[in-house]
Amino acid sequence: MTLLVAGQDRWVHERLSASLAEVEGRFTAELVSDLACVNDLVTHVERYRGKMLRPMLVLVSGMATAPAADGAGDNVVDAHRIIATVVEMVHMATLVHDDILDEAEVRRQGTTVNALNGNEAAVMLGDYLISHAYHLCSSLDRPRISRMIADATNTVCEGELLQLANRNNWDLDEATYFEIIRRKTASLTGGCCQLGAILHEEPSEQFGDAMYTFGEKVGTAFQVVDDLLDLIGEEKTVGKSLGRDLAKGKLTLPLIHYLSNVDAARRTHMLALIRNIGGEPDTVAPVNGTSTRLARVAEVRQIITASNSMAYAGQRAHRLIDDAKKALEVLPESPARTLLADMADAVLTRRN
Repeated sequence: MTLLVAGQDRWVHERLSASLAEVEGRFTAELVSDLACVNDLVTHVERYRGKMLRPMLVLVSGMATAPAADGAGDNVVDAHRIIATVVEMVHMATLVHDDILDEAEVRRQGTTVNALNGNEAAVMLGDYLISHAYHLCSSLDRPRISRMIADATNTVCEGELLQLANRNNWDLDEATYFEIIRRKTASLTGGCCQLGAILHEEPSEQFGDAMYTFGEKVGTAFQVVDDLLDLIGEEKTVGKSLGRDLAKGKLTLPLIHYLSNVDAARRTHMLALIRNIGGEPDTVAPVNGTSTRLARVAEVRQIITASNSMAYAGQRAHRLIDDAKKALEVLPESPARTLLADMADAVLTRRN
């Protein structure tokens, strides 16, 4: 996995890799249908799997909050692997639905479900993933855990609805932006870490709040970096359609900062560019084969990178990661705790 950092304790690394392999197997087994058309869609969406950050957070948080007596063991029980699978299903469902909302055509350097099979199939596939997530979660017979998963999923939906309500809101402020991503992204990553702490046979309740804080901060930073990549990334590297935030009238942190700190003339010019990105169909220039959408995005990128707004957003992400690592200080020292800190740092250097 790309977020694993070299030099960590080999045993912990091997145990984590083994648990992730089991998560992948359970993911596939849970979604098997007797209908070939369903299996074809599931096979396609499995290509969306990337870093498996959320399952990793469940598993490594479990290791870090109840290390074995010698400090090297994982102390991860089967419930951790089940919930790691559940959160990956929930996350995959949000990706499928996000692609519909954004009319995205590329995900993980492949065609999205909605572009390949239409919105109807994509909606139902997302619902299929959610329903199977709760089917698998119910196998634990632990109502509290099921309610925590449900609460996190409800919060994700609220975040999406809040974002939809603020499309084309050119006066969006930072407080609302961070509330959107807290609900849409950070609540689930926070829940992953908290669940890792409390899923033990002897739950580490004293670490639950700290782990939620860690995960929420990491998830918020992850989304800020994702928003930066939507502006400055390369589509072949990032692996998904770029410039969709602009095309859909979604202001992200660099643009919110820029629009709040420039004079009226520059603000008016930038807003005109953004409106043009979303207001006209994407075409390919006959001379050089350049996408008009990407050409407009490039112009916005040039303006933003010449300002200090990209650096401002990057600094906010760095502060979030610093705060996340501080939350880990209540945990006993162990290779797993170190790995959590390294995973947090890796968010800042991701390119896809």
